[in-house]
Amino acid sequence: GRRFGNHHENRLVIGLSGRDIEFGLSTARSRLNLANILDSASQNKIEVFVVGPPPTLDPAQNRRLGELNTAFADVTTRRKHLYVDTFSPLLNHEQWRQDLAANGGTPGQAGYGLMAWLVLHRGWFQWLGLDTPE
Repeated sequence: GRRFGNHHENRLVIGLSGRDIEFGLSTARSRLNLANILDSASQNKIEVFVVGPPPTLDPAQNRRLGELNTAFADVTTRRKHLYVDTFSPLLNHEQWRQDLAANGGTPGQAGYGLMAWLVLHRGWFQWLGLDTPE
């Protein structure tokens, strides 16, 4: 109640990861879970901005993440919310891969900077209804 109310604009940012894979959830179940969150947000007039999962250094996990990314993007855009794909542009990005390798498989400063750039340049300002800075 303190965060959401009728007297101000309500927005929600969802940052997705590959945790669904670790928990053994199917792509269909992951898709349904996101759909339920998005539908609930829409019913409550909450605008949602979804950031997709980034890739890892593991090719097998990336195959599953690619499937999740496609499913997440589809369910988000069908519900007319904005989706930022971080998986596809970072999958073979040299600096991303170097940063993951240098930080035990998790992003460091460079990796988070790359994700922030994608968010800012692929819908953030549009979602907020602001002009894109030059």
